[in-house]
Parts: sequence; C-alpha cells; structure tokens
Amino acid sequence: MKIKRSLILLMSFCLVSSLMLTACESTQTNVNASTKTKGDEIPKAEPFELTLRHTQVGKDKEKRFAILNDVVKKVESEVDGLTFRLDGVESDVNRKEKLRGEMAAGNPPDIFDLFGSPDSKIYAKEGKLLDLTPIIEELGIKDKFSSLEPFTYKGQVYGLPIGGSAEGFFYNKDYFDKKGWKPPTTFHEFEKMLAAIKADGKVPIAAASKDGWVPLMITNHLWSRTAGPDITAKFATGEAKWTDPNVIKAFAKHQEWENKGYFKKGELGFEYPEYTTQFTSGDAILMYDGTWKSSVFKKSESGASMVGKVGFFNMPPVEGGVGDQTALMFNDNNGYGFSSAVAKDPRKLQAVKSFIKNMFNEDMQIRGLVEDGVLPAMKMDVSVLASSINDTLMKEIVEVLEKAETKFAAFDSLVQTDVTSEISNVQIQKLISNQTTPEKMGEALQKVQDEANSLAE
Repeated sequence: MKIKRSLILLMSFCLVSSLMLTACESTQTNVNASTKTKGDEIPKAEPFELTLRHTQVGKDKEKRFAILNDVVKKVESEVDGLTFRLDGVESDVNRKEKLRGEMAAGNPPDIFDLFGSPDSKIYAKEGKLLDLTPIIEELGIKDKFSSLEPFTYKGQVYGLPIGGSAEGFFYNKDYFDKKGWKPPTTFHEFEKMLAAIKADGKVPIAAASKDGWVPLMITNHLWSRTAGPDITAKFATGEAKWTDPNVIKAFAKHQEWENKGYFKKGELGFEYPEYTTQFTSGDAILMYDGTWKSSVFKKSESGASMVGKVGFFNMPPVEGGVGDQTALMFNDNNGYGFSSAVAKDPRKLQAVKSFIKNMFNEDMQIRGLVEDGVLPAMKMDVSVLASSINDTLMKEIVEVLEKAETKFAAFDSLVQTDVTSEISNVQIQKLISNQTTPEKMGEALQKVQDEANSLAE
C-alpha cells in the first residue's frame, strides 16, 4: 500500500510539473510573440491611397501649399498605410469644370477644394458629399467656426471653411505719400484721385479681365454701394431685380471708368497673375482684390519689393447710396469637402478624421493668417490674433474689418450657377468692351435670373 501511495504521489508530482512546464513554455511563447509585435517585425498595414484635389497652384499660393503639405505629412504619419495623391488644379477650373463633371459622373476625389454656397448644397442634395456633422461633433469643433452656414444643408454640415477673406483696394503707399494723400473717405474724393493718377500717366486700377470673376469683384462692391449690401441675396428670391435703377447705376459707373481709361488697357487679354504684376511693378497704383493677396507682399514672395509700401482701404461711401456704406465684402465660402463614398471605407474615414483634426485647429488658422494672409474661419481670441500679426498691411486690413458695420457675401455664392455664368462669361466682358449698355446688361441678367428662379420653385 505504501508503494502504491508513493507511485500515485510521484505520478501526481510529474503531472503537475508537466503542466507547470507547459504553462511556462506557453507564457514564454506569448512573451516572445508580444516582443515581436512591438519590434521591427510588425506586419505593415495594407497600403491605400487618398486623392486630394487642391487649388494651391502658382507662385502666389506657395505658402498655402506648404501648409497643406505639412498637414498631409502629419496625417500620413498617423494613419498606417496611407499615401495621399495630390492633384493641383486652378480654382476656377476645379469649381466650374472638373469637380462639376466628376460629381455628375459620380467619381469625385476623396477630399477636394469645395465652394460653399451654392455648390455644397447642390452636391449635398444629390448625396455626393460626406456628412461631417458627427465627425466635427466627435472632434469637438462643431461650435468653433465663425459660420458653417455656406456648407450646411438641412441642418447637416457637408464642408468646412478653410479661411475668410475680405475685398478692397490695395494701394501704393509711396505714391500716396508723394501726393500727400490718405485713403479716401468719400466716393467723390476717390474719383478725383483716379483722375489725378490717370493725368500722371499711371494706371489708376490694375485689371485682368480674361476671367470675369476678377473685374466683377469691383462691380459687385459698386452695386452693393448704390443698391444696398443686401440686394444680391434678393435676386434669387425674386424680391429684387437686376434691372433695379440703382444696380444699373453701378454697371454705368464701371463702364464710365473703363471709358475714362482708369483700368489697364487690354485687360480682356490679361489673366489673374498679371493683375498682381501690374501693381507690384508700379504701373498701376491701385488693385482691387481679396485680402488673400497680402501674402505676396512678404520677403521672398513676388511682391517682396513692396514690403511695407502697401496699404488697404474699403470702397468709400457713395453719395446717395442705399444701405450701410461701410459694408465690406467678406467671404468664408472656400473650404474642403469629402466624397460620400469615403463612409464605405473605414480606413479612408479614419484618414478624413485625421485630416480634419490636423487642418482645422487654432495653430493652422494662425499659420494661415501670418504666412498667407488668410483670415481665420474659426473663432479666435482677439488678443491671440493681435499678437500674431507682425506686418503693417495686415494690421490695416484688420482695422478695415473692424470699421465695417455690415458684411455681405459675393454674388456667386447667392445666385444660381446659370446667372453666375451669364454675368461672368458674357455680360461683364461686353460691358468692358462697350458691346452692351448697363440697361441691356441688367435686362439680360434678369432674363436668366427669372429662368433660374422658375426652375427652383
């Protein structure tokens, strides 16, 4: 019996030892596996690509492109296997040709430069845009934007504004100082300046009208002075008409300036980049443009020779004009949209979240302001903004913004695409070349507007 008991005890001991040894070996195997997972032998994620359509092309947008590139690199470092394919296209071509065609075919890029109103609403209605509402809520930035209205459809957000811009006159400070001039405070004073500049043999206002949107910046501001800053929004609702006598006054004023030689001769053959050259060369004394243009007046940029020699002022009040005569054109309509197809791919969706997180934050907004002259689209502390501005031109721009009691949106964000095409591609060129009259221009626009309004009903 003692022998049996001893054998049983011995067998039990061997069994326990065997189990313990197996457990130890299993534990060691797991440790080794764990070590390998954390080491150089991590299995690489399956590579995938995200297409990104941007409009940061040309020398004047190099700073903006550098900012975008930094975001791209950051996102690629955060998302395993991701590679961006960047596709740079000129802004007008992207909006009016490429993106429109891609949306119709159902194959837009994953991420793309997107115009807010009316484009984002049209594409959202067609189901082509990714609903960003849950993403910006998850990231905690839904309430961080100054306005998401241009990118909102039926309460949901389908795009994000990258920055804001205002429009006004850049002026040559050296020339103004020689004349003993300050920025004009009345329209009458302004027109006297234009005549004096012309008499000096200089070009009063730079012009490059091959693309209609460029001269229309100034025309848009003119009719917002003569007919009121809120009138453009009323065209699409039928509450106002392009044939309004006060709108016709603005068309007539633009044509009068053309006939007096206040714009660069041959403007219909000049493209937008030549606009800046006319000003930076000293040929033109004034240039009506968006505040984004301030980025060229920095060291190492195309307007480096004019650093500290450029000022900015709003269009002066028009005597007898309608509404707020301090009103300033302000745009927060440019941004990024995302294809709705991204929602079907978890990895692409992860990359989009990373892109939004890294692009839309305070640091990037300040970089856009300081490096590229793009006004923040996100809410910023005034003291942070003030401490970030390091050049006199940007300070003047901010002062103009602060003095404007009213801001209005550009016409192409308020009227239908067909109306935009008619005024941009046909009517403004005909007005500049005296192939139409202000009255006929108003009638032609109203005809297209009536057709567009009837289709919207």
